[in-house]
Amino acid sequence: MEINDLTAAELRVWRAFPRGEQVDFGTAGDEDTAGGADWGPERTLRASVLRALLVSAPQEEGEIAVLWVTGARITGVLDLTHAVIDHPVRLIGCHFDERPELYGIQLRRLSLRGSVLPGVGLGAARVDGTLRLTDCRVQGPLSLAGAQISGAVFLDGAELTAPDPSEPVLRLNQAVINDDLWAPGMRAQGELRLSGATISGSVNLTDAQLDRPGLIAIDGQTLTVEGDLQLRRAEIHGWIGLRGARIAGRLDLSYARLSNPGDATLRARSSMIGELWLRKGPPPEGTLNLRRAVIDDLFLEPEMVPAEVRLDNLVYTTLTPHEPAERRLAMLERDRDGYVPHAYEQLTAAYRRIGDDNAARLVQLAKQRRHRSTLSWYGRMWGHVQDATVGYGFRPLRAFGWLVSLLAVGSVTYALNEPQPLKADEAPHFNAVFFTLDLLLPVISFGQEGAFDPAGWCQALSYVLVLTGWVLATAILAGVTRTVNRQ
Repeated sequence: MEINDLTAAELRVWRAFPRGEQVDFGTAGDEDTAGGADWGPERTLRASVLRALLVSAPQEEGEIAVLWVTGARITGVLDLTHAVIDHPVRLIGCHFDERPELYGIQLRRLSLRGSVLPGVGLGAARVDGTLRLTDCRVQGPLSLAGAQISGAVFLDGAELTAPDPSEPVLRLNQAVINDDLWAPGMRAQGELRLSGATISGSVNLTDAQLDRPGLIAIDGQTLTVEGDLQLRRAEIHGWIGLRGARIAGRLDLSYARLSNPGDATLRARSSMIGELWLRKGPPPEGTLNLRRAVIDDLFLEPEMVPAEVRLDNLVYTTLTPHEPAERRLAMLERDRDGYVPHAYEQLTAAYRRIGDDNAARLVQLAKQRRHRSTLSWYGRMWGHVQDATVGYGFRPLRAFGWLVSLLAVGSVTYALNEPQPLKADEAPHFNAVFFTLDLLLPVISFGQEGAFDPAGWCQALSYVLVLTGWVLATAILAGVTRTVNRQ
């Protein structure tokens, strides 16, 4: 391109480039870049000029060339597909009429801060520094699929929309970021596709607003984050998919508002998470799916448990904050899969790790009662007997209470209504207490039961005591066996 073909605005940029100087076309500090389509020729640059400048412009000895433009309108397609650019590019607060095509580009640093674009194609790009899209308004797909970024990616305050609701507004699938993905306050009307991405730092989506009702808002399948995934105070309409993801630090959902009524709001199935925080906010409107997840520290406040959960084969080391077993059991009763024995075992193990054996016993007792509801009618009946007598082995003193009560009833009754001896000349001295014990204890004999014969309603009481004794002994034996097996 001949320099004589350049407009006045383009000539300013051409001359400033070799010296790394900024060219500012802005007229006011509060100017709205969205109205850039109406900007005149005095601040309009052709994309072909910028391409020629970056690809083949001469260098000035002793200077570092930088393309640094503020407040310009860029017309045409900035096509730098597979280009190798040795200079930083800063197009700040610019208005792009057409989507830049930067597939496979290699460059040191790219900043489009505050710009308005109809999409950005950065698939398979390689950036040796930072990629800054702070406060950008991207009205089409932002593609970074397969990109390699050695620095951080900044999307803080960005607004992402796409004309096609089925198309992701952000593609980061299979991308590699060697620093943070920094996007607090980002607003997105569509899907964030992070599947298969590897991020060496943290992902910060604090205060983000993601709107995709009924559909996936964040696709983080097999996502790897070496730091934290922060969604503090985020508002998400749609669901978060983290199946098979690995988050070494904290998945922080503190103060977040998650809404996907009638379906899952968080699907972290088969994921590995250092810490999962659900605290200080309204409970998610939708199912919490943690099936087969492995979590080191599950920080889950009872008030944050949604109406439905899925916890089958969930493994966690610690459960915080420490709460009474009664408050934690409500979570297990909301499991969409019904009775899940593994969930009760995990909660029991969590209490035992901190030495709260009483809470662990309460959880095991609740497990037996929940299991009882899955049995046949006669199994449920026998379960009620075990529960009433010895609390399934977790309330052994209850059996002693039954024994003492029945012993008192029988002793008083037979003391007032002494039965007749079967053989008067051979019968021992009658003792109401030991006669009652003979009836209650099916194995031990004190020689009273076989020597005396109660009559009338006292005889009916003796049958009841014998039957109750056998039931009580069987229930105690079942409870002791269960306790021994558990130990």
